[in-house]
Amino acid sequence: AMASAGGRPPSQSRAIPTRTVALSDATQLPPDYCTTPGGTLFSTTPGGTRIIYDRKFLLDRRNSPMAQTPPCHLPDIPGVTSP
Repeated sequence: AMASAGGRPPSQSRAIPTRTVALSDATQLPPDYCTTPGGTLFSTTPGGTRIIYDRKFLLDRRNSPMAQTPPCHLPDIPGVTSP
């Protein structure tokens, strides 16, 4: 086995405890889903650029008039952009 930097042997792997919770609606997601303890949401663009959204910024955008209407000029994709 290769020794890691500093000459220490690699650490032992351990299983990360997980639990599965079934949700019937998106409203059951916790308000801090996909955020850090500070409330920051992280995402990336297809090009790999990191986008960091502050929780307060996103919640403020929720009441924007642009958030109340779908974007225009979307292609017609049955079941996705049209019923």
